[in-house]
Amino acid sequence: MTTSEKSVITDELLAFIGVESKPATYEIERHAVERFACAIGDPNPLYSNEISARSSSYGSLIAPPTFFRSLLPGDYPTTYPEPFAHILDGGSKYRYFEPVRVDDQISVVRKITDLFEKRGRMGTMLFKITEITYTNQHGQTVATQATTTITYGTGEKDSGVDSH
Repeated sequence: MTTSEKSVITDELLAFIGVESKPATYEIERHAVERFACAIGDPNPLYSNEISARSSSYGSLIAPPTFFRSLLPGDYPTTYPEPFAHILDGGSKYRYFEPVRVDDQISVVRKITDLFEKRGRMGTMLFKITEITYTNQHGQTVATQATTTITYGTGEKDSGVDSH
């Protein structure tokens, strides 16, 4: 970035680093797990056949690992001041610690861990790194998800670039 370009990372945005969202809690329902497994084309009996699941090492029906994508975190205590209108999913990295069982209560919390910007063909792009934590009713972290969200503008008005 040259000295004539203004950073889109303001003090207001920096204040969000480390702030946790309100938790959103979900009861993991059997039919939701079955529908999700069907939608992703995974016929594993651990997701839908109670007899097979009970005789497995898990002892009950479990959810597919990607089921977490359907569990959204709560809102931040105040509205995140997104500077751009256009958004891209920059990918996710999951870490799994415990299976999620049908009837579990899973709380989902997110927090921004880093912000940085780059210049590209579309102008300034803001990269937001977020960690999402999934915790069961026993206080165990069952999984974490590190996500990268890329937002950008298409013109000087919404790109955060100072034209002067």
